[in-house]
Amino acid sequence: MSPLRYNPLSRCFLPLAALTATLLTTPLAQAASCAGLLGVQVPEEAIGLPTRGAQVVSVTSVAAGGSAPQTFGAYCDVAAEIRPLDPAAPTIRMRLVLPERWNRKAMMFGGGGYNGSVPNVAGNLPAGPLDQPTPLGRGYAVFASDSGHVADPFSPGAFAWNEEALANYAHDALKKARDAARHLIALHYGSLPERSYFAGGSTGGREALAVVQQWPTDFDGAIALYPAYNALALNLQFGRITRALAAPGAFPSLEKRAALLEAALQACDGLDGVRDRVVSHQAACNARFDPASARLDGRPLRCPGGADSSQRCLSDAQIEALRVFNTPIRFNFPLASGETHYPGFNAWGSDLGRPGEGVQLVVNRLGLNTLQPTYPMPVHGTGFADGAPYHSGFWDEWVRHFVTRNPTFDSLGLDPEAPGPWLPRISELSLRQDVNRTDLSAFADNGGKLLIAHGTADQLVSSRASAEYYERIRRDMGPGKTRRFLRYYEIPGYGHAASTLFNAAWDSLSALEDWVERGRAPRGQIVADSVGVPGRTRPLCEYPGWPKYRGKGDVNTASSFVCVGSRNGH
Repeated sequence: MSPLRYNPLSRCFLPLAALTATLLTTPLAQAASCAGLLGVQVPEEAIGLPTRGAQVVSVTSVAAGGSAPQTFGAYCDVAAEIRPLDPAAPTIRMRLVLPERWNRKAMMFGGGGYNGSVPNVAGNLPAGPLDQPTPLGRGYAVFASDSGHVADPFSPGAFAWNEEALANYAHDALKKARDAARHLIALHYGSLPERSYFAGGSTGGREALAVVQQWPTDFDGAIALYPAYNALALNLQFGRITRALAAPGAFPSLEKRAALLEAALQACDGLDGVRDRVVSHQAACNARFDPASARLDGRPLRCPGGADSSQRCLSDAQIEALRVFNTPIRFNFPLASGETHYPGFNAWGSDLGRPGEGVQLVVNRLGLNTLQPTYPMPVHGTGFADGAPYHSGFWDEWVRHFVTRNPTFDSLGLDPEAPGPWLPRISELSLRQDVNRTDLSAFADNGGKLLIAHGTADQLVSSRASAEYYERIRRDMGPGKTRRFLRYYEIPGYGHAASTLFNAAWDSLSALEDWVERGRAPRGQIVADSVGVPGRTRPLCEYPGWPKYRGKGDVNTASSFVCVGSRNGH
């Protein structure tokens, strides 16, 4: 017998086959207008996880606009709220944009950091192309949520005291928002989407992997950029890095970090065959660069005698802290999620912050920022011009609100390598926060396709972690089956969501559409730079490949480079 599914048009249950036929043949004349959606109730039966239903709280008709090539047609902007079971839990706020010229497809955007605000659903994908329309401009119905809480700018992790809010942030809000959005899409257009996709970066990248793993038939494809998939393991690495940076004399200034980056570029930039201020052969750089023996403009990067004597050199205390950043944390205790470690970062060649304006300020705030970690932790997050490292603020919020639920707890006093009495709680949280299943057969067998990409200069989520996850999938599913549904790319020089060295813009959505809808697997992908040298391009190489200069041709053109080291030659 066909399973029963809720019909948002008749508001009753029908066999799945009958429901599909009903929705796909319903005349548009029966569809709800934009204004007619105001106040609409989404019944709890329409949402696959427990809620008290949802309600549309505002609608706005928006005229066509934008600037070429990123123009968009007229659309209906819908705001809705999904009601929690726990009266003390916040609602899930969601937003849905419904274009008049619908392409019969849906797109869900993921969030970022601790979430707490609704992403701009009328905007671009993470690392999306600048020479193509946004998903809304392409005709997608696009939606997203705040994951079930409104962020407090001074304490963005405080929501985690409520168990339902914590579960929503972990991943439950993804399912709830998706189901509510589909109900409203069906009411407005008179039919369900023919294709559905998910795109997100960082926390949103973790969310992309969460929907693939937990609800493998909900989406036809997903784009996961710099995904913080093993978020709890990453939090523990944040704690290790924070404690190292908090040591006396260990915190390097913006000027010192600029010196480190310049020394790394002088040592490693040419390893790809050309000096373009991008480290493309990151593995070789990791193997050869040592800040204790490196040189900057011919002089030692290490300060004389290891003392802190200049802004153009690093003291021994600063070198030691940076080596912690470069090396893994290993857990000498069991985590329920099965994670055993978190890798180091590509510290040599990554921009950890340096003097500058504009995009550089964003890079700085997502890196080590300007203030040394201490107790109480200085202000943190992207909203503050001066503050603690993003890693340290994230760790501090997690320790005080997720783990100890003690707002005055000194997060520097919790040793992530020996958590003692906090281990049971940390292990419990790992089941919510580490989204690390490697058998994605249900998604792949349903025809799903997955694109993962990560900048090698990411200073907040290590690209080494994404590479490890990709290798785990290949190991557990086999290289052949993995290749039928998954591609993983690394982007040299690209930091976390923003970079002044190489700021990536990639038409990942067209690549995903071609693969899902036309059976054309990605080949010859190109990534463009929008900040470092605007308009320059590089080939997007499948891991473990990297782009090598051919020895001739325009250094700013992808065709002058070839991917070397890839298993499949692309």
